[in-house]
Amino acid sequence: MNKMCQSCGMPLKRDPNGGGSNADGSKNSEYCSHCYVDGAFAQPDINAAEMRALCIENLVDGGVPKLMARLLTKGIPRLKRWRAH
Repeated sequence: MNKMCQSCGMPLKRDPNGGGSNADGSKNSEYCSHCYVDGAFAQPDINAAEMRALCIENLVDGGVPKLMARLLTKGIPRLKRWRAH
C-alpha cells in the first residue's frame, strides 16, 4: 500500500475514509477519498500545478503556515497521477 495519495500527496493514514473508492466499492490504496471516488478522479481536468495550488489553499485554511504548505506540496508533480501525463 502507498503511504500517500498519488494525486495530492496527503498521507493516506490521515484520510478519514482510509482511501478512495473503486467503481465496485472496494477501497483504492493509491488515492485518497478526496481525489478518487467510485473509480474516477473527483477532478478529472485538473493539472499538477492546479492540484498543488488547491492543496496549499486547503492546508492554509486548515491552519498550516503558507511556507510549510508549499514545502509539503512540492512533490505533487512527481506523484504517479501526474507522471502519466
